[in-house]
Amino acid sequence: MDQHGHATLEWEYATCSTGWRELPFPAEELIPSWTALTPAGTRLRVRLRVRDAQGDPSAWYVMAHWTSDDDVVHRTTVPGQADPFGSADVDVFVASPGRPVHGYELEVRLARTRGTSEGPVVQTLCLAASSLPPGHRQAVSAPAGARGKVLDVPRRSQEVHTGHSPQWDGGGEAWSAPACTAMLVEYFGHGPSDDETAWIDPADTAPQVDYTARAVYDYAYKGCGNWAFNAAYPARYGLRGLVTRLRSLSELERFICAGIPVATAQSFRIGELAGAGYSPAGSIKIVCGFTEDGDVVANDPLSATDEDVRRVYARGEFERVWLSASGGGGVVYLLYPPDLPLPAHVRGLDPNW
Repeated sequence: MDQHGHATLEWEYATCSTGWRELPFPAEELIPSWTALTPAGTRLRVRLRVRDAQGDPSAWYVMAHWTSDDDVVHRTTVPGQADPFGSADVDVFVASPGRPVHGYELEVRLARTRGTSEGPVVQTLCLAASSLPPGHRQAVSAPAGARGKVLDVPRRSQEVHTGHSPQWDGGGEAWSAPACTAMLVEYFGHGPSDDETAWIDPADTAPQVDYTARAVYDYAYKGCGNWAFNAAYPARYGLRGLVTRLRSLSELERFICAGIPVATAQSFRIGELAGAGYSPAGSIKIVCGFTEDGDVVANDPLSATDEDVRRVYARGEFERVWLSASGGGGVVYLLYPPDLPLPAHVRGLDPNW
């Protein structure tokens, strides 16, 4: 049954699961992400359950009902899921204080409307686990191998879409994630066709941003900032996506060297990030590269025009607001072609992609 207005349909189901998996450390937060093909009339349900130090299992948490389109069902998370083990906070499972996660199981239920010949196909299923103590601060990392390397990521402002599509959160300051996701998809040579964007005002100079906003909108959260949904969207173009947490800008530089720009999540107050000129509750930026001095070259969609999107931020300030527990905790999402190798992990540390 669709909770947001579509008619009740008959469905056929199949289910797959990771089985129980142990974590290499006790974790406070878990973020699942996936890519899947969901033809018309198909959908996924992604569920998570966890185990504590005593091996006791939680109930299942529904982390997402996902589909590429919103014609048959609405993609959505499920609010109000909490128990003594923790809670589902939109796209993140947050463990209860003093009860970290030691093991987990992910389950995907694939569904198609009865009589449909095609079903959904899951391509990737990922889980990012993290432990970030309150008040965590880290020394600024030294520049690594990406000094002077800048990827040619297209520039798209979210602000030029102010007032667009109020049913999908109205553009402007609400659309940092879809603007960034559209930039990443475009960087790899993809995007919606003219037919797919025919419903958008022809005067719109970047209809791919509006299209992306509709395609990642979470009908329960009532916004476009669901990290997993933004990572899942590019599957329709043959791209892969995942959400994870990185430990430093030095680690992020590995992706720039591999030709993969990175979407970073952060929030900060006025004065904490010189050159931003604003104080968002949360925003997404694209790290496109680094100056010769190691400062961050970013596409910041919270800019007046497309031409204003490219910014340079001081390495130390950017890293502090991005890595802080209150500012984002190092969250990123990555989009990439399946034939483009991801960089090597940092030797001696737990793999995080």
